[in-house]
Amino acid sequence: MKRALITGITGQDGSYLTELLLSKGYEVHGIIRRSSSFNTGRLDKVYQDPHDPARRLFLYYGDLADSSSIAHVVQQAEPDEVYHLGAQSHVKVSFEIPEYTGDVTGLGTVRVLEAVRRAKHPIRFYNAASSEMYGKAVEIPQTEKTPFHPRSPYAAAKVYSYYMTMNYREAYGIFACNGILFNHESPRRGETFVTRKVARGVARIKAGKDKFLYLGNLKAKRDWGYAPDYMDAVWRMLQQKEPDDYVVATGENHSVQDFVEEAFSYAGLDWKKHVKIDPKYFRPAEVDELLGDAGKARKKLGWKPTIGFKELVHLMVASELELEGVA
Repeated sequence: MKRALITGITGQDGSYLTELLLSKGYEVHGIIRRSSSFNTGRLDKVYQDPHDPARRLFLYYGDLADSSSIAHVVQQAEPDEVYHLGAQSHVKVSFEIPEYTGDVTGLGTVRVLEAVRRAKHPIRFYNAASSEMYGKAVEIPQTEKTPFHPRSPYAAAKVYSYYMTMNYREAYGIFACNGILFNHESPRRGETFVTRKVARGVARIKAGKDKFLYLGNLKAKRDWGYAPDYMDAVWRMLQQKEPDDYVVATGENHSVQDFVEEAFSYAGLDWKKHVKIDPKYFRPAEVDELLGDAGKARKKLGWKPTIGFKELVHLMVASELELEGVA
């Protein structure tokens, strides 16, 4: 039975990857941060009785800012594969806490890589890179060869994380892969991310709880995919004969306004009557357009997305309408 260790297991991606790995017969270990409130809600579907001798999901307290806890968990779990998804991942917030973002998102990767390097047995390592690394992109679409131009502390930390992963692969022969994942969404997306914020706002307006939804830059264009599809691509990366870096994207982008229009239309609402622009939601440095070319992943990994843009928007809004009792 293969063992996998996931950082960021309580997040959107971590929960979907956990379900995928368990379905493939893995024993899954995950690192969670200590919190005064429960933060494992996304794992409720697969959570198992800790006293069940047949259980295959194990959680440990740890923190990407604490190298000793990371090393301890890697030693305890003895994984065959490590999926490093954990980070301070909110772009707008990274401008407000740049030092913390650099520590957790950038140096946190090095702490995990060091634990992998010092392990007694070979471990395959995946690092979650980001399309935000392209920032002020010099070409459209972006590929694995497109130069990076980060436009936020988060993106800059991810660039450092990317190159350190590459460095450990070349310097120490570690099977280490970077997945340059473009925006990927689902009903499990964090509430502060724009897609979930829009879907939730539509449902609250439909339910009569709110009248307006306040947003920032509606012109920004993103390549939006479905998170479970992207976790399938991530798993495929670590099953290859040789480590490599891959762009994971749909090859189709839409503006935030496109997302808003589709979301409100699905709920039978006129977005122009409910959406207001608030300057506080604009970034100090905007990323205007991201569009990924996943040709390499399609060819080498045999991967392709299964859900398109409209279906994704409808899926997210339908979930929120159901939660509000107005489906």
